[in-house]
Amino acid sequence: MKARLFEIFTSIEGEGILYGTKTLFVRLAGCPFRCFYCDTKESLPIDSGQEYSIEDACKLIEKNLKEKTYKVNFTGGDPLVQAEAVAQMAKFVQSKKIPTYLESSCFDSRKFSLVLPFIDFIKVELKTPDSEFTESKHYSLLIDNALDCLRQSITAKKPTYIKIVVSAKTELESFSDLVRRIFEIVSTMDLKGFIIQPTSDFAEPTLQKLMTFYDYVYPYYNEVRVVPQLHKLIGAP
Repeated sequence: MKARLFEIFTSIEGEGILYGTKTLFVRLAGCPFRCFYCDTKESLPIDSGQEYSIEDACKLIEKNLKEKTYKVNFTGGDPLVQAEAVAQMAKFVQSKKIPTYLESSCFDSRKFSLVLPFIDFIKVELKTPDSEFTESKHYSLLIDNALDCLRQSITAKKPTYIKIVVSAKTELESFSDLVRRIFEIVSTMDLKGFIIQPTSDFAEPTLQKLMTFYDYVYPYYNEVRVVPQLHKLIGAP
């Protein structure tokens, strides 16, 4: 088994409920999607980065681990493209008593089930149609998979949170449809957070629009938060 890694680096987590934590990022190569606001487009080709054996990839992770690192974040690209490799690397990290974290669009629930046992924190990201995530004819199937990943994570009692990226293009109708479907599956007690993340540099939403989205989620889950990407504000990679 091989792992194709684009880069490994330590920085400050800039997104989600664990923002601000010192994190080792393991960025895997390859993503089949093309969200218009993607800020790591160079890692999207499956042949980007460098290929390693799993043994060598784990050695590289160990070499790059710094003292007082809070967690290891498997990101991309989309790490589910290389689910089997991620499972093995995450298992190795857990053996070092360091929490693992998955940053994925959760587009394939079968692949997700392979990595789930070895991930300690789960972010389930749901895309709105305006993200240009995929062609409209495939969108419904991919959202169904993401929602199934959400079910799996909750059933496995993993600390789980939701993230939805919104932009000036995002319509309340599509956003509200996602929210309704989420809370048909989960209760407020199941979630560790619900993050509305505004785009930056690309079609940034207005404050009024952000508050509209916030107000829609609040009756379902009053711990909802609007959280921009911290790493961009502090100049971190």
